[in-house]
Amino acid sequence: MAMVSMKFFVPSLNSPNLRPTKRYSGMAVAASNQDAVALGVTVKQGEGNLPKLLLTSDHGSEAEIYLFGGCITSWKVPSGRDLLFVRPDAVFDKKKPIRNMDWSLVESENVEGNPNVTLELRDSPYSRAMWDFSFQARYKVVLNTKSLSTELKVTNTDNKPFTFSTALHSYFRASITGVSVKGLKGCKTLNKDPDPKNPIDGREERDAITFPGFVDCIYLDAPNEVHLDNGLGDVISIRNTNWSDAVLWNPHLQMEACYKDFVCVENAKVLTYFLQQ
Repeated sequence: MAMVSMKFFVPSLNSPNLRPTKRYSGMAVAASNQDAVALGVTVKQGEGNLPKLLLTSDHGSEAEIYLFGGCITSWKVPSGRDLLFVRPDAVFDKKKPIRNMDWSLVESENVEGNPNVTLELRDSPYSRAMWDFSFQARYKVVLNTKSLSTELKVTNTDNKPFTFSTALHSYFRASITGVSVKGLKGCKTLNKDPDPKNPIDGREERDAITFPGFVDCIYLDAPNEVHLDNGLGDVISIRNTNWSDAVLWNPHLQMEACYKDFVCVENAKVLTYFLQQ
């Protein structure tokens, strides 16, 4: 059995140091209302009547996660600002992804008033019709006072090796004319503008990357930390472990109704992992 683990950590401003503390574990879906509140994890009815998890920190931060797609659709810091963005044409009817498979809640926990949950996805006839391998994916989401972190673990449970690539598709609320991303200078680039099917090789020479128009660019061997100025007064540090690449994207006039309101800065593994059983 082979497994790869990738961590993604987004601190907003300064993150507190956590002290060792007693942990409380349980299944939020099966827990009583009182237990669920104590854990800081509750199950709500979301858009399209899809179930979502609401994580609430004792320190005022919140996050929501849809089990359909294991998709984090909101992250509010204690001031009440939501740092994430969901495009207004997102469809919550299981016919079109936010992402396109249901995840299961397998564990929830609370550390010093900060909740975390672990979701699981396994192969099914639906997944095997697209990609014929047996696997287990576990996705842990940890909400702290001023940070949100995730960890994705993929395990090959098949009797044959497989390769895969992955990306987080992180959409941040922004004012695109004021957005800049720092920390990628010197990286090799695959620029998908103007032809996504034939990326142009290059190297990033800018200290701060801005978004004056359409942007769709892959950064190979990216550093483990970049900084996003969202143009709204927040400078967000995006850290990662084992995500070797990064992608910057803004659709500009391809999504004229909302392109000014968000930017995609995502951790990725574009060159495939190889996992043996």
